[in-house]
Order: sequence, then structure tokens, then C-alpha cells
Amino acid sequence: MTDAYIFDAIRSPRTKARETGGLHSLTPSELLAQLYHALASRTQLDPNHLSEIILGCVTQYAEQAANIAKTSVLHAGWPASIAGMTINRFCSSSIDAIALAGLKVAAGQSAALIAGGVEMMSRIPLLADRARVFADLDFGASHRILLMGAGADLIATRHGISRAECDEVAYRSHQNAIRAQTQGRFTSIIPITGLQAPVSKDECIRPSLSPQRLAEMPPAFDELGKAGSDAIQLAEFPSLDAISHVHTAGNSPAMCDAAAAVLVGSRAFGERFGLTPRVRIVDSITCCAEPLEVVGGCVAATAAIMERSALTKDDVDVFEIHEAFAATIVKLKRELRIEEDKLNVNGGCIALGHPMGATGAIMAGTAIDELERCGGKRAIVAASGAAGTGSALLLELCN
Repeated sequence: MTDAYIFDAIRSPRTKARETGGLHSLTPSELLAQLYHALASRTQLDPNHLSEIILGCVTQYAEQAANIAKTSVLHAGWPASIAGMTINRFCSSSIDAIALAGLKVAAGQSAALIAGGVEMMSRIPLLADRARVFADLDFGASHRILLMGAGADLIATRHGISRAECDEVAYRSHQNAIRAQTQGRFTSIIPITGLQAPVSKDECIRPSLSPQRLAEMPPAFDELGKAGSDAIQLAEFPSLDAISHVHTAGNSPAMCDAAAAVLVGSRAFGERFGLTPRVRIVDSITCCAEPLEVVGGCVAATAAIMERSALTKDDVDVFEIHEAFAATIVKLKRELRIEEDKLNVNGGCIALGHPMGATGAIMAGTAIDELERCGGKRAIVAASGAAGTGSALLLELCN
């Protein structure tokens, strides 16, 4: 993409997916409206100059149904001329929203768009839409679709990843997130109001979590395996004797509420309205790994975008990679040899939370902030979807 830039990237805090969570009392549209207005205020953007808003949202049901990208724009009181598109590529949805916005700008179809995502999992829980491929094991298996936890345990089994290695990823995620929060590194957070008290901090980080506590947690997906997913995976991979159920509530991503908004446009748009781009969208890619591993796509997407751009790990300063269960990160580190001082240095969604449709855009904002903080040049942001899909962005800091 020769002419697609990100001018700003903001997000809400990530709050617990329960009724006591800080954002629970807001509807998804109410949360998005605050981000739209904050983005316009920060950039002095006139919404009349936007062509479209593209949002990722996984569970498009109830309050999140009916094309929330369009309806949230109308709820915010913005011009009716702004089109809206809501997309679902599972947990990589908002990376794909940014990629699609960048492609439209680079093709000259649009001067500026907002991309991002939303998921209010305290109000619209995971699987609330009752998709048959997830609710009916036999039907799902006929489509090579299994639930995410089953896929994560298959990754651990096929690649010989231990429970201790997974717990280590989780502990490091929390420790990095604690440091980032304490040092004020999450500068893309916009305080959210209209509640009993403004919410300005991520809620899912657990400072008291210890390696001992992680080791005590029971397997989370053993019963899922007994219900039939183990048998399906073992039939597909007959060299395996059993599935290792190494994932727990502690080393799996935490469900939460959040939204994110990213202003994407051309350099000419920035020059016209006095906006300085923060990063250039160099490339985007989507690919698919083994479907029954479900959440391994972020590894494949990271490798693919590096190969297409002829980059080594030493050419990339920041890797923001979706912690789609801990075994996925262990696999990534083994296969791509990425050092820990470049990988999710401010924590990942195991510690910070995983608002599915918004996670990718949140990670993009975190990557931009970290590039500016550390003085780096390039960042890769990658997320897994379900069924083995994965999407990635290659970003380059503007000087």
C-alpha cells in the first residue's frame, strides 16, 4: 500500500465481561459514539469528510446486529452520508477492517475512513448467536470447525508444548501489562464517561497472579475434549495418542468489553487538513493454517507477511501478536525465533482481555504507541481468527 496511513488510533479501556464490569451499562453504540467524537476532537476532523466506517464485530446479535458500523454512526449524530460496514473474520476482524480501509484508500476509492471494532461481551456473550457450527459438534466437525480451546490444546499436543510453558506465557503477559499500566504506556486509551464514574484503566490485569496460582488452575477444556472434540482431532491425527489439555482460565485470553477506532487516510488528505500521519500501512495479509488447530493463524500470518516483504525478525522492532491461548505464542516463538523484548512487551490479551471484534485494532494502536516510545521503525500486528484463519498488518513509522 503506497498511500495509506494511520493518523490516529484510540480505544476504550478493556473491562471485565460481567455485570460489574466498568463498561457494562453502555450499549455498543453508546461506547462507539464516545470514540468517534474523541477521535474527531483529537484530530479536528470534520466527519463530513469521511466516506465510511468499517468495524469488526464477531457476535453480531441483538445490540451488535444490524450492521453496527452504520447504526452506531447514526446514533452518534454523524452525517447520514457516511456508509458503514460490519465484518466478521472472527478474532482478526478489526485487523481486516483496518486492512480493508487501507486498501480502499490506496486504490483511490476513499480519502479517509474510520476502521476499528467493538465487542461488548458482558452484554452479548460469546456464542450468543448460537451458530450451529459451534453449538452442534457433529455439524461443526463436518465443516472442520471446533471451538477455540479445543484447537489451542491441539496446538500444544502437536508441538509438544507443556503446561509450564503455557503458564510462563500467561505470567509474562500479566507482568508486562502491569509494567505498561504503571508506566502509563497505554496512551491510546480514551476515558469513557456516562457511567457512575469515568473508566480509564484496563480491568483484567491481575497483579496478584503468581506462577503457583497458575499451576493450581484446572484444565479448562478437558470436558470439551471428552464431549467429542478429542476424538475428532485424534482421528485426523492418528499419530497422536491423546490430547494434552494444558489450557486453563489463567493461560487463556480473558473475555471483556471494549471498542477501538482508527483514522485511515491518504497523505493528500492529511496535507489538506493539517494532519500528520503516525504510521504507513505497508502491507496486509490473510491466510489460513490447520483448521482443527483453530487459533494458529496468527503464526502463519506473521510468517507470511515477513516473507512477502523479505523481512527477518531483526528488521521488525515491535511484534503485537494475538495471545490466542498461550500455546500459540509458544509456537510463534519457536518457529519465528522472535525475542521477548520485541514481542507483546506491554502484555497481551491473556492479561489485558480479548474483546474479539476489537482486539486487532487495539493491538494496532498499542503497536503504534510502542514504536513511538521505543524509537523503532516497523511493527507487525497479527491475530488469529477461528478455523485456522489469521490476518496481519505491517506498519512503518512516519518520520
